[in-house]
Amino acid sequence: MENEEEAFRLDIKTNTKVVEQQALWAGIKPGMHVADMCCGSGKVTSILHKLVQPGGVVIGFDGSEKRIEYAKERYNDKGVTFKRRDIRKSLGDEEMFDFVWMRFALEYYLSSSFDIVKNVTKIIKPGGILCLVDLDHNCLGHFGISPRLERTLFAVMKYLEENTDFDPYVGRKLYSFLYDLDYQDINVNVTAHHLIFGELNDIDAYNWTKKFEVISKKVNFNYEEYDGGYEEFLGEFNRFFVNPRRFTYTPVICCRGRKPVA
Repeated sequence: MENEEEAFRLDIKTNTKVVEQQALWAGIKPGMHVADMCCGSGKVTSILHKLVQPGGVVIGFDGSEKRIEYAKERYNDKGVTFKRRDIRKSLGDEEMFDFVWMRFALEYYLSSSFDIVKNVTKIIKPGGILCLVDLDHNCLGHFGISPRLERTLFAVMKYLEENTDFDPYVGRKLYSFLYDLDYQDINVNVTAHHLIFGELNDIDAYNWTKKFEVISKKVNFNYEEYDGGYEEFLGEFNRFFVNPRRFTYTPVICCRGRKPVA
């Protein structure tokens, strides 16, 4: 999803109340030292920072220089620190954290998601909390859709899995990641992230249109069921998506666990 408008898309689609509910459910508390891994635009990092006051510290990490620049411009004055780091590489020079948060990040690392979680575990204090949040069946839960449009959406996602390391089903894997790393007190919460019915609001319209626009420019997918190619596909999807009869949902899975003390 890397593009000039991605940080803005991340900002407008982030619901502050939802993030607060997820983080409080996971066990975030005032005074904690928190790492927000793959912090994106920095908005979530600033939300977490408010939740750990008084006395808490939050550092946002991201591998994208553009994201870090955006975050520093908009949220650095809130008392939050941002650093550019690659979560696939050693983080051994960082401090140890009470609470590590990773939301909507592992979906971009199909082949290495477990290794990333294992790597991040190294900067969590014994007894500290790791919270993983990601989607399952990403972009694929629709009713009222034509058979060829549904087949094409699944084919696009399969193409992304095989060619871009994207994982539309990572949400269902989060529990096993923590289990296999011997985390304790593991808990799971499943809710709807996308729940779209009736009239389409501006945020959902922008978010979904931007997703398809960016993907179409970055992958060489053959829309073989559409004589008019991508433009015909997009036109059919948009007609479906603006129809108030449409029903679209995507589950979000939150999984938290406590790192063993010994």
